Formats: sequence, C-alpha cells, structure tokens
Amino acid sequence: MHVMQYEIGLPADYDMGTIEHRVATRGSATDDFPHLGLKAYAVRRIGRHGSAVNAYAPFYLWRDPAGLDAFLYGPFRAITADFGRPPVRHWIGASFTRGPAAAAAPVFATRERRPLADDVPPGEAVARELAVPDPDAAQWHSTAVAVDPATWEVVRYVLWSAVPDAVAPDQVAFDVLHASTPHLEELTTGRLW
Repeated sequence: MHVMQYEIGLPADYDMGTIEHRVATRGSATDDFPHLGLKAYAVRRIGRHGSAVNAYAPFYLWRDPAGLDAFLYGPFRAITADFGRPPVRHWIGASFTRGPAAAAAPVFATRERRPLADDVPPGEAVARELAVPDPDAAQWHSTAVAVDPATWEVVRYVLWSAVPDAVAPDQVAFDVLHASTPHLEELTTGRLW
C-alpha cells in the first residue's frame, strides 16, 4: 500500500461551496480507478474542528505504485489546471486495519504526522507505531499507517463513518465529502512488512 496526499491551501474568504460542487460533479471519476483502494475527498474549513485554514486535501490509499503513477501523470492534470502544481506527499504503507464501520461511507478523517525516534532503529520505531491501538469506537472505519523514509516521518490516517466526539490536539481533522473505494477490499490488512 502507498499513501498519498496533497493539500491545497485556500484563502480565508474562499467559498468552500466551490469545492463541494467540484466534488459533487467530479468525485465519481475515481469510483472505478485502477489500483485505488480509497480516495477521500477531504477538506478543512476555518473554524470547523479547530481548523485555522480552508483547504482541499484529498488523500489516497493505493494498492501499488502503478495506480499512483497513472493518476499523477493522467487525471491529476485537472488539479494542476485549476490550482497549480501542489506538492504531493507520499508514504510507504506500514499497516492497514478495518474497523467496525468499514462497510459504511467515511465522512470524517484525522491525520497525525510525527517524526520517528532518532535513537531507535527504523524497524523498531515503526513497530512501536504499529502497536498504538486503533480507536475503540463503533464509528471507526479504518486506519492506515505509513512512513516517509526521506524524512523518517510516520503518518496515521483514521477514517470515520461519523464525526467522533473529540479530536486530539495533535490531529488534523477533515470532513470527507466523498470517498471512492474501488479496490478497498483488496488492500492488505494488518502489518504490511
């Protein structure tokens, strides 16, 4: 599994209805995209879930790099035509787990990013991250954990079928306007290495 996200910052007075319309009219284009496990059409809105910014920030779980490549060198041109070329972050998958709400559509997501400990061998540091328990909540959809070996940063995305009661201070919260899940069932679950 490979994880990818780009985040397009938008002005404070930006009409987020424009992004909602974009997703409503174009979101289904990835509903059958090859190699795509999941695309969450995620947004941040000023004042919602503690966000200080407006942003369009979709993230992706790819079964393999072929899908990521096909997307970036093909349909991604619609993003670059409308918003310029945003930096695209990507991480190598370390684990994927499904929660009790995995059959429901995700409507909310959280992201945590942090550096892996410098004084611990990489495999051990990642194993410690994988030992962090998944949420114990009925509305928990799934969790993906991945690592960027260029920066030794770990990222954890948690998807939810409903907005959870609380978001931790170290988490970034996103509303998910649409989720494309053409090959979600084909993503390997558990530890990936």
